Amino acid sequence: MRGALGGTCLNVGCIPSKALLNNSHLYHEIKTEASKRGIDITGEVSPNLGNLMKAKDTAVKQLTGGIEMLFKKNGVKYYKGKGSFVDEHTVQVDPIEGGEEATITAENVIIATGSEPTPFPGIEVDEERIVSSTGALSLTEIPKKLVIIGGGIIGLEMGSVWSRLGSEVTVLEFLPYIGGAGMDAEVSKATQKFLTKQGIKFHLGAKVTKGVREGETVKIEYEDTKKGTTESLDADVLLVAVGRGPYLEGLGAEKLGLDIDKRGRIVIDSQFNTKFPHIKCIGDVTFGAMLAHKAEEEGIAAAEYIKKGHGHVNYANIPAVMYSHPEVAWVGQNEQQLKEAGIKYKVGKFPFIANSRAKTNMDTEGFVKFLADAETQRVLGIHIIGPNAGEMIAEGGLALEYGASTEDISRVCHAHPTLSEAFKEAALATFDKPINF
Repeated sequence: MRGALGGTCLNVGCIPSKALLNNSHLYHEIKTEASKRGIDITGEVSPNLGNLMKAKDTAVKQLTGGIEMLFKKNGVKYYKGKGSFVDEHTVQVDPIEGGEEATITAENVIIATGSEPTPFPGIEVDEERIVSSTGALSLTEIPKKLVIIGGGIIGLEMGSVWSRLGSEVTVLEFLPYIGGAGMDAEVSKATQKFLTKQGIKFHLGAKVTKGVREGETVKIEYEDTKKGTTESLDADVLLVAVGRGPYLEGLGAEKLGLDIDKRGRIVIDSQFNTKFPHIKCIGDVTFGAMLAHKAEEEGIAAAEYIKKGHGHVNYANIPAVMYSHPEVAWVGQNEQQLKEAGIKYKVGKFPFIANSRAKTNMDTEGFVKFLADAETQRVLGIHIIGPNAGEMIAEGGLALEYGASTEDISRVCHAHPTLSEAFKEAALATFDKPINF
């Protein structure tokens, strides 16, 4: 219905945000660290917001166009428009500009309508001064003051972008911690510490009660639940980043009588089936983490069920990454979950400040943290703050998938000098002393 393939991720999520995160970090690094790296820059270094946005849009266009090429290559026909159920085997297409009206009959249907930003009661988003995550990707000027409601991954990533470009960023989070429930508590505290060092301000236990645009200013009020006081802030832009919800508008799910839970998610069984076995559902519009790679795995598994009668997604092994700098990544269980389950475990940690490649790169913030079964050393969870954590976490996923122990990992030869040696050393630390710390 956007007229471009790729869903939330490619159009208004992962890809445009990573383009802005990467390029804003490059600008910030040049401006603040060039001299200590032996690089002299003459003249002023300043962001060109128009060109930053063009670079973002180019990446999006290339990748959405790439899917279109794959569709053509594999004989997949697509319609530009919004689909809705006529009956359990028939979908009506309401076309957008450039699309065509159609009625499609199918033996099998997969619902993958994704998600949309969750609204905040009493705050009206205009995508100019009060924006959702979508609007935060396309601001036309760098705000002097940016206030963010929500200290989850989306809010923190967007805060990182605009802070680097010069905004004074303040995060209001209702919970007493940032990063969401999946983030390990120790990692959450360390993440708040390095983001604070980068200039982002945090107010935890903040219950927002008002967000109103008055001309070119947004007036915000919140209750400090610790102090029991009412506080106020002014901002040029207010970003509402309190999560995302399933997108079902116009689908006609009610017409078919599909089961929908209290959170608006389509109810499915272990084989992605709705109440109709030939109508399957995947991605953000149903259960689980709202992550593009999770949805991709489900799409493959659903297709396998249709074609072969079997498929599989290991929901205990879905990595999560926050693309700040340093990056924050994790897979498997965190300490809170292990304590709640009564599982005895050991912790192994290794700091990047003791890693030779991190030293040479002058990029030593963070650590690798392993959680392993106290008796068997089997890997239960891996949590990383550090450069390239999002790439490194894949090794953790592989270890979890094949039931590796921390000794297995510590006995694998890792190339020197690489950041991945910190991964090996942290694994070793669960049962012995790291070599270099």
